[in-house]
Amino acid sequence: MKIAYLNGTYMPLDEARISPLDRGFLFGDGIYEVIPSYAGKMVGFGPHIDRMLEGLATLEIGLEWRHNEWRQVCEELIARNPSPQLGLYLHVTRGADNKRHHPYPQGVKPTVFAMPTEIPPAPIPERDKVKGYKVSSMLDKRWRRCQIKSISLLGNVMHFQNGYAQGNGEVLLYNDANELTECGACNAYIVKDGTLITPPLDNQILAGITRLIALDVLRKDGSIPVEERVVTMDEVRQADEIWISSSSKEIAPVIELDGQPISGGCPGPVWEQAAKLYSAGKYNY
Repeated sequence: MKIAYLNGTYMPLDEARISPLDRGFLFGDGIYEVIPSYAGKMVGFGPHIDRMLEGLATLEIGLEWRHNEWRQVCEELIARNPSPQLGLYLHVTRGADNKRHHPYPQGVKPTVFAMPTEIPPAPIPERDKVKGYKVSSMLDKRWRRCQIKSISLLGNVMHFQNGYAQGNGEVLLYNDANELTECGACNAYIVKDGTLITPPLDNQILAGITRLIALDVLRKDGSIPVEERVVTMDEVRQADEIWISSSSKEIAPVIELDGQPISGGCPGPVWEQAAKLYSAGKYNY
């Protein structure tokens, strides 16, 4: 039985209840995070909470929690839900008003919810043991504030479902200028001539924590050149390797794009080198 947290109380997940007037339910008015945990050790706890605090401030949700309060909840969930690997899903909405009304209400207490989610074991950073992803590409039709990790995920869900229905594990999205943005639930990268290239952060792209850790680890190591710049879809299709990253996937290789093999249909050597560096350094954040 999974144990969750809701507004100060730990309880069985299937007993957690919120009001139908909660603005998260009515408007998707909230922020969330997912922090991976392996054998009780969290990856990127500090950056994840920093991003949550920034999102709450952007939406003007007045929750006075900081790192210590979130750490206490996360560690308690790990203790109450023993598992080799857990995703800690953290979710804050503006709270429940007494009516449905678009403007931000005053004097409403935020709803704070957290639960354990299933994530796979940490990927093995070896080319013959890792899962390679098949992806499709499509025009990015989401809203233009994707840098906010909002619980309003319908645009992402629709894109992901489109790819999923085609038998793919992700979608690569591009804007009206034919420039790579990100994926349905991941950041995206290409490798060309040994250099890792990823789009720069802006309002089209969520500042992924795995992305942050990976780029920092690679730059400190220095063996793989890193560029953050505009990437066209023509470059994507001509890339030597394509990667995607998320908290649950870590850094994952793409082996097929729109039915065409990437890197000969196998994970590439630069991915393996980077994945080993990430695996060795991920607990330092």
